[in-house]
Amino acid sequence: MVDAPKYIWLDGKIVDYEKASVHILTHSLQYGSGIFEGIRAYETKDNSAVFRLDDHVKRFINSARICNIKLGYTHEQLFSAILNIVKKNMLKRCYIRPFAFYNDPNIGLSTEGKKISVSIAAVPFGSYFRNKDIGIKCNVSALRRINPSILPTQAKASGNYVNSILASIDAKNQGVDDAILISNEGFVAEGPAENIFLVNDGKLLTPSKEANILLGITRDTIIKIAKDRGIEVEERQIHKEELYTADEVFFTGTAAEITSIISIDSRKIGDGRQGKITKNLEKDYLDVVSGKRPEFDDWLTKVY
Repeated sequence: MVDAPKYIWLDGKIVDYEKASVHILTHSLQYGSGIFEGIRAYETKDNSAVFRLDDHVKRFINSARICNIKLGYTHEQLFSAILNIVKKNMLKRCYIRPFAFYNDPNIGLSTEGKKISVSIAAVPFGSYFRNKDIGIKCNVSALRRINPSILPTQAKASGNYVNSILASIDAKNQGVDDAILISNEGFVAEGPAENIFLVNDGKLLTPSKEANILLGITRDTIIKIAKDRGIEVEERQIHKEELYTADEVFFTGTAAEITSIISIDSRKIGDGRQGKITKNLEKDYLDVVSGKRPEFDDWLTKVY
């Protein structure tokens, strides 16, 4: 395994990592008009596997359709390219970032006639949150989660994440690790780059799609793992006050994996430590992604 990636897949070719560059005036850099995906590969007993690759490629393609971006590549081509770039960089455990963007330096909002480029990077990646092992502290952001009347919430569009970035910056300026966003209707939505779950009386609660959340692949994974454990899961609108009275709260996401939230708005959640159900689900998740649960092997695509 190498310490850093040496190659990136760009427009159908493998190029040197340090030479993968675009013009400073590139449309998607100036206006946030790109789309992306976040995927992880994990080390397994068979060397390395990408987790839920098929689902991630589908979502990438769906994001492109929603944003009217003509990728120029099929599902099969993107699937294969992702595996190839992980293999080329000799990575066993990494984060993978497919990205489609308007690669054109001409100033102006119009996308007509602009070249669309697609890149795929694979980089070594550990924990997303510095305090993941002990749990993180959050606040409820003053910013509301975007909704489909403003931007397409079911697309992983670059511009959507300005909302998330500003909420996260504000949270850190207030001395906590991250933010929780509320929908325009006043219900709990999600974190800046994560879905959120609550545990109450042994039941798992998570915001439904009516809260304008991105329907995360890790979110779906946890719902299915929980049901396999016999845990009841309810998807519904959640009032902000329910965050404070929950027994446990945690984030899910490709980067965040399963991360306990131990404090919200200076209110301790449960006993202020990772709860039992969260701990069990995190263990299950890590077992699944590392190939220790054969019944979920359909979610793993071998790299080597």
